[in-house]
Amino acid sequence: MEYTEQDEILIGKLQEELFKACERIAKKESDMELVRKAFYFAKDAHKGVRRKSGEPYIVHPISVALIVVNEIELGIKSVVAALMHDIVEDTEYTVSDIEHLFGPKIASMVDGLTKMAGVFSADQTEESETSKQAENFKKMLLTLSDDVRVIIIKIADRLHNMRTLGSMPAHKQMKITSETIYLFAPLTHRLGLFAIKSELEDLSLKYRFPEDYKMIESKISATEANRNKYIEKFNSPIADILRANDIDFEISGRVKSIYSIWRKMQRKNIDFEEIYDIFAIRIVFKPSPMIPEKSQCWHIYSLVTDIYKPKPDRIKDWVNIPKANGYEALHCTVMGPDGEWVEVQIRSQRMEEIAEKGFAAHWKYKEQSSNSDGEIDKWLKRVREALSSSVENAVEFLDNFKLSLYSSEIVVFTPKGDQVTLPQGATALDLAYDIHSKIGHTAVGAKINHKIDSIFTPISSGDQVEIITSNNVKPKPEWLDHVVTSKAKNSIKNFIKKDNQNNIERGIVIFEEKMKSFGIQPSARVFRKVLPAYQCSSKGEFYSKLGAGIINLNGVEKILRQNAASKMIKYWSLQLSNPLRLLKGSGNSDQKKKSGDDEIITSEDEYNMELSIADCCSPIPGDQVIGFRGEDGRVTIHKKSCKEAVKLAAQHGENIVKAQWSGFKAISFLTHVEVRGIDRMGIMLDMAKLISEEMNVNIRELKLQSHDGIFEGVVSLYVKSIEDLKVIMSRLNKIRGVEKVRRIETYRE
Repeated sequence: MEYTEQDEILIGKLQEELFKACERIAKKESDMELVRKAFYFAKDAHKGVRRKSGEPYIVHPISVALIVVNEIELGIKSVVAALMHDIVEDTEYTVSDIEHLFGPKIASMVDGLTKMAGVFSADQTEESETSKQAENFKKMLLTLSDDVRVIIIKIADRLHNMRTLGSMPAHKQMKITSETIYLFAPLTHRLGLFAIKSELEDLSLKYRFPEDYKMIESKISATEANRNKYIEKFNSPIADILRANDIDFEISGRVKSIYSIWRKMQRKNIDFEEIYDIFAIRIVFKPSPMIPEKSQCWHIYSLVTDIYKPKPDRIKDWVNIPKANGYEALHCTVMGPDGEWVEVQIRSQRMEEIAEKGFAAHWKYKEQSSNSDGEIDKWLKRVREALSSSVENAVEFLDNFKLSLYSSEIVVFTPKGDQVTLPQGATALDLAYDIHSKIGHTAVGAKINHKIDSIFTPISSGDQVEIITSNNVKPKPEWLDHVVTSKAKNSIKNFIKKDNQNNIERGIVIFEEKMKSFGIQPSARVFRKVLPAYQCSSKGEFYSKLGAGIINLNGVEKILRQNAASKMIKYWSLQLSNPLRLLKGSGNSDQKKKSGDDEIITSEDEYNMELSIADCCSPIPGDQVIGFRGEDGRVTIHKKSCKEAVKLAAQHGENIVKAQWSGFKAISFLTHVEVRGIDRMGIMLDMAKLISEEMNVNIRELKLQSHDGIFEGVVSLYVKSIEDLKVIMSRLNKIRGVEKVRRIETYRE
């Protein structure tokens, strides 16, 4: 299909924009010749091809190249590779052709991008014991060991795809946004690309929860005028004192991203109006060449706190100890006018550029200063070590790798005073493996701040930790429950694998002997009950964990006695997208009812499919839900906002089942509500009376604890829908003394 005149005008405008941007970074004329050559080569290779949106396909690689040069500020070779990132995948040209025309380095980058092309295809159909999607993610991450620019170009590619996601059908939007929020946003965060990370998160929210996105966007807009007045009032005295001290600066108020506001609302179960830190003040200064930047940051801090009193526990010193993604800044929270807490971020121009542009800016300043490796270099080194030593299946690998992406960091010290950065939640055993695998393998205890403690003890920022070793100990499977870093997990698994190669065979023997004692033959029906109970996705995983001693068969008889068909199937119905069909227990009727492109089937036996409610988020009628089909055909229903659902959509995108509540009988569902407030005589009786007598709702458990005049606890009750729950929570909130009521998804009784 030939391009129209309008197409050529659009391509011409983008071409002009790209060439102008490249002229800013070109060091010699041959650089521009290379860009022009790549542009015309890509345009000819994609000639006549269109995207799903209808625009010429060449618009996509040009847009990716513009992101690379304008928003990330990589070099000419990266721009050229971005222009050609789809050529080998989508045309008859080969990597050898690219090498012949553009040289080995660019060909290597294009080859890396081509190997990733299948990672995020829209249709994944292969069924295997581990997710094909996760296997492809792992292959993509292996490029970190080769050239990290390839990953960054792939991030730019994903950003442009997210910006044009509106042309994709809803189920593909769910898959793509889940991939983005599960892996791309954390990876972008770790590479320090803050602006791109925020946009990816916002776009993911826009397509996953459009109503929530529009609500927050409109409320931010509605409060803009008052917010700007407050920011001006807050900033004015700071600007005066900075000018009086001859500091060259810019001061501004930045509103938090829509996604970060939404996450806080979800995490704390609060409304938009209850979030007090919707914006932060940023001071960016031009440093004086004669004074260290750190000293200037603290000087500005002292000037700000001369005006506004600081909150002592809210000082974040990332100037002396930068984040693992290279981020440097000094954050503090101060009491502003009208008694409101305000966060102030203080950075130099160099720090600001690294914060916004991340990896590329970090490398630029590193080359200028010839400093030793920074935190981002150390992280890349650890990633490469983890990738080279990984023995996990792809799903486990991805879970562990993700821990190294998005977790907060702590900084601890060795007895010699060496600084070690670890993820939040790390234990002394993680530190032992971070120092060396041999120290980890023989770790028996730790001295934390000169006090002897268990090797499994979580450590905190500022701790000084000495590892105590013994040749009489060796790693055990349960150690995996006490480490969070990929390096520690891989080292432990490597040791266990070498120590015992026969875990699966041993597990088979243990399981078959146990089944024989019950007079049962292992069968598909048996494993449909056993695998979910032990949180295993396959027989191989189950046997391996059993043989290694990670799990045991205590209580397996009770599991086998349970009725495999979930009782709740008999009481509600879900509408699943065609060709998957709704199965609702209502006898043996084969009655069918058309509903648009979907069918509602009221026969459970005909198709032998089982539905179950996910324990991790406990959805109830009225919640937005999504289904995932397992290997055994069972469809598990999750809330759309559930973290496990996002993970499953990212790793097993081919198993997404569109689901929505289509009707239910007057049967109640167990849910849990957390309550907190000021204690008084009779408050438990008032709550019980409201729920049982006035609302006519059955309470399963009401557990409250009182201490220092404050009560807190959980009410477990049965409700028919999300609307009923909202009414109950609203009424509870009006009881005298009750300060906070929120739904919790899981509760251990």
